[in-house]
Amino acid sequence: MSAERSVVFIVDDDASMRGALENLIGSVGLEVRAFSSPQEFLAYQRPDAPGCLVLDVRLPGKSGLAFQEDLVKAGIALPVIFITGHGDIPMSVRAMKAGAVEFLTKPFHDQEILDAIHAALERDRARRREAGLVAELTTRYAALTEREREVMKLVAAGRANKQIAAELGISEVTVKVHRGQVMRKMRARSLADLVRMADRLGLAGAPA
Repeated sequence: MSAERSVVFIVDDDASMRGALENLIGSVGLEVRAFSSPQEFLAYQRPDAPGCLVLDVRLPGKSGLAFQEDLVKAGIALPVIFITGHGDIPMSVRAMKAGAVEFLTKPFHDQEILDAIHAALERDRARRREAGLVAELTTRYAALTEREREVMKLVAAGRANKQIAAELGISEVTVKVHRGQVMRKMRARSLADLVRMADRLGLAGAPA
């Protein structure tokens, strides 16, 4: 496990289950916050740290599955682990299709939920690392001139200098100058590195 602070959130209206999960998760050194309803969870100011959500399927009012969909629509990207005493296959398929990490039917073994939590936290760490990288690349890309952006897109799409020169109506020497500036400003170590950056930025013309 990473030394980076991680938080496990629990939403379950069963006080005894909340308490048992809090004790179990806390026993392995993870920070845990428990709530009796989705509304309580949403009202809480979540820390800027890797996390995951252990969510009961059956809640008063809106179901856990519907709440998961609300989280996705709201852009709250916490990985979800569903727990339920009344699970069925269609329910679990719906949950997994919506991006759930795991769907556990009560009673489950302690190690099952802990394994699911560790997997969910690692998924969130990876997502946060990727988001941080894209934000940094976006800042670098914003520092390029309009012509450098055109050259970057064409280079990433596999065009040779001669082709780029013809397409943009400039000389090959000028293309080489712009290409060098792009590599320097984007901090790309190689052409393959630049292509990966273009892909992450979703640039038109960049390979998928």
